Amino acid sequence: MNADPHSGQPIERAGADLEDASAAMVLIHGRGARAAGMLDLASQLECDGVAYLAPQAARATWYPQSFLSPIEANQPYLDSALALLDEILTQISEHVPLERTILLGFSQGGCLASEYAARNARRYGVVVALSGGLIGPEGTPRDYDGSLEGTPAFFGCSDRDPHIPLERVKESVETYEGLDADVTERIYEGMGHTVIPDEIAVVREMASGVTTSEGE
Repeated sequence: MNADPHSGQPIERAGADLEDASAAMVLIHGRGARAAGMLDLASQLECDGVAYLAPQAARATWYPQSFLSPIEANQPYLDSALALLDEILTQISEHVPLERTILLGFSQGGCLASEYAARNARRYGVVVALSGGLIGPEGTPRDYDGSLEGTPAFFGCSDRDPHIPLERVKESVETYEGLDADVTERIYEGMGHTVIPDEIAVVREMASGVTTSEGE
């Protein structure tokens, strides 16, 4: 088994070049999806001057089992996916501060984005989990170190998502509040496992606070 299955995977890019960007956004796709689809979502955000980076998971899946499975059941894929995010953010930070970098994921990607930021707590531009939440089975300790230092975070999900239990969204929100994030939570009645215009509008507004403000 490849110990680092996501190493060397392609990264789709759109928007401004990193060298010239005022902000950056990492877009993380869901299970069975393609990075290019996340760039289509990004185009709906209508943010100027942003460098968009969308990594592609090996075989279109970041980890093989449910995000509610024991952590060990999703290895080495989970650690490899988190390491890839770390590499991307390191590359971004050479040109754009992480305080002006947005982490956005849908479904499996939303789980990955929220888990990465919690494990690597610091100030980010925005953290967005669309139909996602923190990874691990019920009872997983959420004793993450550090502080998100007021990072705006958005958790949007259906009240009866077939993949994301409402209780896990609530737990994720509570954990993020404990890490000093400025959390916005939207639970949508009967939405299903998708992204709707209201979520796009919320993310657009939150992203505008990063993309239109003056840099340091």
